[in-house]
Amino acid sequence: MDKNFYITTPIYYPSAKPHMGHAYSSIIADFFARCKKIQGSKVFFLTGTDEHGLKIQRAAEKKGMNPKDFCDEISVTFRELSKTLNLTNNDFIRTTEERHFKSVQNLWNILEKKNEIYLSKYSGWYSVSDEAFYSDDEIENVEGVKRAKSSNSLVEWVEEESFFFKLSKWEKPLLKFYDENPKFILPESRRNEVVSFVKSGLKDLSVSRKSFSWGIKVPSNDQHVIYVWLDALTNYLSALNYPDVNDKLYKDFWPASLHLIGKDILRFHAVYWPAFLLAANIPLPKRVYGHGWILSGEEKMSKSKGNILDPIEIIKEYGLDPLRYYLIKEVSFGNDGNISQEKLEKCINSDLANNYGNLCQRVMAFIEKNLDSEIPKKIKFSNEDLAILDNFNNSYQNLIDYIDDQDINSYINYVLERLFAANKYFNDEEPWKKKDDISRLNTIIYVSLELIRKITILLYPIIPSSALKVLNVFEIKEKEIEFKSIKNNNYLKSGKKINKMSILFKKVEKND
Repeated sequence: MDKNFYITTPIYYPSAKPHMGHAYSSIIADFFARCKKIQGSKVFFLTGTDEHGLKIQRAAEKKGMNPKDFCDEISVTFRELSKTLNLTNNDFIRTTEERHFKSVQNLWNILEKKNEIYLSKYSGWYSVSDEAFYSDDEIENVEGVKRAKSSNSLVEWVEEESFFFKLSKWEKPLLKFYDENPKFILPESRRNEVVSFVKSGLKDLSVSRKSFSWGIKVPSNDQHVIYVWLDALTNYLSALNYPDVNDKLYKDFWPASLHLIGKDILRFHAVYWPAFLLAANIPLPKRVYGHGWILSGEEKMSKSKGNILDPIEIIKEYGLDPLRYYLIKEVSFGNDGNISQEKLEKCINSDLANNYGNLCQRVMAFIEKNLDSEIPKKIKFSNEDLAILDNFNNSYQNLIDYIDDQDINSYINYVLERLFAANKYFNDEEPWKKKDDISRLNTIIYVSLELIRKITILLYPIIPSSALKVLNVFEIKEKEIEFKSIKNNNYLKSGKKINKMSILFKKVEKND
């Protein structure tokens, strides 16, 4: 188990208000942060906004605002989204903060001092939308317009003086690092993409611009603005008070445990970022995970396509936990996920209302009616009872491995299998027919309560608010939640009164 766990989302580009893709990355990161916390790790969870670059400058100009005021206005919506999504982030960083300027310029000075940066001339294709440079073979002509093949973004020809980072120098060291750390990039398909890209040959990277002013100035030449990706990526260090390497945050949490990002920015995190760090002699993060896109229809959601599902509106209509559950369960982690309101409603009804919610309500209602709302006494486990309870203990290491390997798909299947088994147990044992056999009735109910408790702990990182409602029945506080407690078959105290529980999930009724 990682004693300390540092997880980051991408820092979001606030050129427009947040959409479902931002919500997805944040919810997934929060899932892992909560998992590691109740596993016993000390967790630092970072999110924030990337506020420099030509794209921001142009967006601000379009609205008749200066870039800082524009960023102040939009960044607030991302900070509020974190609260709305019930994230447990420890920090929210903005690249317009002084602490970040200090980190970026320090990193630049190190690279310059080590002769990793030189001044030359840049000419080539640049995408304002992607904040990325593209070679001729990465460009295609679409109806007379030049676009990047990978993103379909417009590109423009740029010629100007620029500082360059000696990226080509780090081609072999990067390949060696990938080879020695096969799980540095996940999933494997993304790793293969990156390795293939690096093997095709790395060219030195333009890391400054003179054509616009909105950004962090190059310390040795204020005519230049530091390339937005060198600037942005450094946020992961800035939040830990770098360049003070003796700071407690830095000492405890660097290198990062997991950079969680969308696949479209994989190259920056898995090639450029480790190259910068290698050149500066800074330890590399342990893992970069490039998840898929959230699709509406068959297309990536984007403002320009007008196919954005607003997470705030979805939450207002259906609630937060149903959205969290739906995104974690229905989007196969690592792959693109096609989402829709119809699928969300089906998921709420089948999994949350009928499966989990109904089990909790049935068991709690039975106890209230027949056992005076007390956790039963005089329990005698049968072999079958022990088998279903011990299943959690016997497979505990599998569960931990799923978390540590970012295997969300196996994790959710693990939970659903045990939820199905719990429902089957309660139905098959028919406690309502055992009123003449008090010992057996009590045991069935006790086992059912323990199964609900164990499953709820597993669901807590996914649907935290709903899980806490259920755990409150047993007076289990959030700070008391521990993964390892699912190995205990006698956690609940016999004779203790349970609290009432409100309806967890309402079925979505279709209006004809």
